[in-house]
Amino acid sequence: MNLFSRSGDAPVSEPKALDEMNRLFHRLNNQLGIVLSHAEMLEEKAVEEAHRQHASRVVASVLEALGTSREIRRLSHTGGI
Repeated sequence: MNLFSRSGDAPVSEPKALDEMNRLFHRLNNQLGIVLSHAEMLEEKAVEEAHRQHASRVVASVLEALGTSREIRRLSHTGGI
């Protein structure tokens, strides 16, 4: 795996790159989890059907994004990328 440091200057070693990738995946999943919980709350509390449907689409999109994140993580750890 050939990743670059945060400054973008020098490549980082493979173990450090995997650590950085794991940290980024963890952070991304936490952020998506926050969006998901807020969207679920809006979906549950929506009075108007149009708002409930919109919140449902956001929930579905976030769940899809979480699945995509898991798949990227799986591929990056098996050498598929």
